[in-house]
Amino acid sequence: MRTTTLLAVALAAGTWHLAAAQQNPRVAQALEVAKIYLDATRAYQQIPGLSVAIVKDQEVIWSGGFGVSDLEKKTPATASTIYSICSISKLFTSVAVMQLRDEGKLRLDDPVAKHLSWFTALKPNKPEAGDITIEGLLTHASGLPRESNQPYWTGPDFPFPTHDQIVAGLSEQQALYPAETYFQYSNLGITLAGEIVSAASGKSYADYVQAKILGPLGMTSTSPEMPAAEQGKRLATGYGSLTRSGTRDKMQFFQARGIAPAAGYASTVEDLGKFASWQFKTLAGGWQEILKLSTLREMQRIHWVDPDTEGTWGLGFAVWRNGGKAFVGHGGSCPGYRTQLLLRPGEKIAVAVAGNAMIDAGGLAQDVYALVAPALTGKAPEKPDPDLSAYVGSYSGQPWTGESAIIAWEDGLAEMSLPNDDPINRLTRLRKTGEHTFRRVRKDGELGEEVKFEMGRDGKATALTWFSNRRARMR
Repeated sequence: MRTTTLLAVALAAGTWHLAAAQQNPRVAQALEVAKIYLDATRAYQQIPGLSVAIVKDQEVIWSGGFGVSDLEKKTPATASTIYSICSISKLFTSVAVMQLRDEGKLRLDDPVAKHLSWFTALKPNKPEAGDITIEGLLTHASGLPRESNQPYWTGPDFPFPTHDQIVAGLSEQQALYPAETYFQYSNLGITLAGEIVSAASGKSYADYVQAKILGPLGMTSTSPEMPAAEQGKRLATGYGSLTRSGTRDKMQFFQARGIAPAAGYASTVEDLGKFASWQFKTLAGGWQEILKLSTLREMQRIHWVDPDTEGTWGLGFAVWRNGGKAFVGHGGSCPGYRTQLLLRPGEKIAVAVAGNAMIDAGGLAQDVYALVAPALTGKAPEKPDPDLSAYVGSYSGQPWTGESAIIAWEDGLAEMSLPNDDPINRLTRLRKTGEHTFRRVRKDGELGEEVKFEMGRDGKATALTWFSNRRARMR
């Protein structure tokens, strides 16, 4: 019987839940480094709150939060904090479309107007170029404008349109390009895909996704609109970009209304972890009640490559490469919130990041993956030398860094400068060569300069000297 250990880690930022995978000392080590990196990033970038979940196949191996979900109430951010996930909503809409395709209620090459008669009000770019199809909506190759004809990204109130306003606005819009010509990311396009879900199923969009996707997956904290009743409770308060004075303005509560299929959902990193685990199980030939294995593979395969850029897209899924590896998923950006769901299907690893401010959630997710994935996919090593823990901590930095984190890494130590926008590639390995003495390990394996630690009466390091410069321990 599998046992799961819950370890409460006391941080000003919140509580982390660590799973059975931590029995592998290398995984535990990598998770600790990821925690240090995220905590420092949140502090240096003045992010109010940040929640993260890391998934390995069917297990959330690490989840929790840093900072606060509301600056006034000081409510800790946790793995169950609810955030707007904005454009990650598009994945659920795309799954719904593909379910209906598999049921024979629509075809991907159907013209949009076949299901939405009012769509003909939109002026085509070149009528002779062919119809805008459902597949074009999912791949963002429809040629449609990015948005409906309303100023809903304008603050402070963000007036998202109703269904009727979207329909009325079509008569004043024109397609930007002929269909299947260029990539043009389009919230309007996925909004129309949601309208097709309703038309083809005979149910409201919200009722359909609840019954066919969210309910069966047990995503009880996810909804296709912001949960107004959770304001001041589980729903994080949104904050804007950093101002010149180093502050973040509080954003007003909003509802995406008619744009909900493209940008309206709210969720938690825990629920996004469930969504990722379902995909891994389906792709392994497991539970296929939501989608068939072949259909999910079809969605995550590249269907569109822009002729003038390196942009690639599946059916609803973004598909990209980083560090020579292929990833799928989606990001989200709405007033006061940034989120990212990153999946590496071949390794069955996923990272979900949610923040209640305008941050680089995609970059954070990619960095966390890079730190943790080698440990999750490699063999369990021998237990690291416990004596090295005496040196682990944060030391005062150099003029060009805020601080230096000395971390346990693989079979020795490493130094990670903070803040850092590429932690895995900027780690400096240290190898023990004498009593409280280490040397830098070069990329070619040769040893460089000496690093000497000063020790306190409690047996822990109080400072280090590197290149003749002393750095005092900060924490």
